[in-house]
Amino acid sequence: MGSQEVTVYTRPGCPFCMSLRAGLRRRGMDFTEVDIWQDPDAAATVRSLAEGNETVPTVVIGEWSAVNPSASQVVEAADTHAPERVPDRKPGAVEGAINALGFRSNS
Repeated sequence: MGSQEVTVYTRPGCPFCMSLRAGLRRRGMDFTEVDIWQDPDAAATVRSLAEGNETVPTVVIGEWSAVNPSASQVVEAADTHAPERVPDRKPGAVEGAINALGFRSNS
């Protein structure tokens, strides 16, 4: 499986979008945010996934999509569909976390 993008479709001022964005950032998730009010193709994508509505946030990871998911649901889906986007799956992430806690390798 190739690298999958985590795409979060949003619109300005949406409190659910702000909450999801904050939750994903707290978890260190890599994602691309697309404003559906600035991108007509993005708005069409959201409508195709949300029963004709422009409900955001809508998230797409490869073949997986969800309308108004929680950050935990997105991380879980990314673990399956885009593991390289999940913080603890990134190369060096474990070592970086260990070093941040003050532990040092003896090697």
